[in-house]
Amino acid sequence: MKKKNKVIYSVLLIAAAVTVIILVDNNIIGNAYVKRILNLSAIYAIVSVSMNLVNGFTGLFSLGQAGFMAIGAFTVAVFTVPVDLRSSIFYIKPMAPWLINIELPFFAAVILGGVISAVAALIIGWPVLKLKSDYLAIATLGFSEIIRIIFTNTQSITNGALGINRIPGIKTMWLPFGVAIVCIGIMVLLINSSYGRAFKAIREDEVAAEAMGINLAKHKALSFAVSAFFTGIAGGLFASLLTTVDPKQFYFTLTYNFLLMIVLGGLGSVTGTIIASFVVTMGLEWLRFFDEPLVLFGMNIPIFRAGLRMVVFSILLMIVVLFYNKGIMGNKEFSWDRIADWCRRIKGKFSKVQSKGGSIDG
Repeated sequence: MKKKNKVIYSVLLIAAAVTVIILVDNNIIGNAYVKRILNLSAIYAIVSVSMNLVNGFTGLFSLGQAGFMAIGAFTVAVFTVPVDLRSSIFYIKPMAPWLINIELPFFAAVILGGVISAVAALIIGWPVLKLKSDYLAIATLGFSEIIRIIFTNTQSITNGALGINRIPGIKTMWLPFGVAIVCIGIMVLLINSSYGRAFKAIREDEVAAEAMGINLAKHKALSFAVSAFFTGIAGGLFASLLTTVDPKQFYFTLTYNFLLMIVLGGLGSVTGTIIASFVVTMGLEWLRFFDEPLVLFGMNIPIFRAGLRMVVFSILLMIVVLFYNKGIMGNKEFSWDRIADWCRRIKGKFSKVQSKGGSIDG
């Protein structure tokens, strides 16, 4: 495909995306529910891409994303709730005196949540990143649960199991989408830098990477910390989107959703992960009618009940994985050349079917 055509198609795609955001953000199309799902998809895209940075590009099997997301969410919740509302939220046990009068602007709290998540990643990464494969996954998963339990039991800071509400909400879709573009853009620049090439070398062969002079401990810790930083930022956006957080929202099962997104999109593919984040998030909502009772001709259909949605979604995912065992994009990125090749293959197959049909009719 010519470079000029690629530029035109890219501009049209960006214009279409901007148009959709403007129309939905101004309630011209869709409603508050659609707006919320799109915002959630953008936030999940940040988390899944940051998880792919560790799992897909560095080759470390980490499952601690829910814990880092919780750190970012509670940081924003603690520091952005107006001071005059805190006594009504912390009514069982008062908020810690050293914390009760500290209020930060939204972006300052979001960045702080990312920094705290990164520091936590460095602390836990020092002993944990020496592990490999399933052992690393179990250790990071355990860390995620430890964070959740700590937040459940620190009532004077996080309000314990009751959580924190009245968090200032997101007013416009440009906030989560703008932050997503910036965060993912920074991660793409990192992946394409010398550090990114070192990450990929570690993924392919640690022994060979070390022999080439790559400091394994340093680069693994960097990948882990950067991933945690952006996950913490996404957690802060998540708290502002929902305007309420509690530890139950960050069970380890949340991490499995992000793992599903990167596997479906393709380990080592940023664009595939972004596409999968939107497909999975919106797909789970579109299939929600399977969880509702269904009555046809006065008869109740017993198979339609709570939980059927996940069964149907799992079957659909199994079908996709059977045809795309490396995910939608594999380890490749979106390109107009690939789209053109795919269209040519489809056209070729269609032409063959037509020619066979013509010979039979003759």
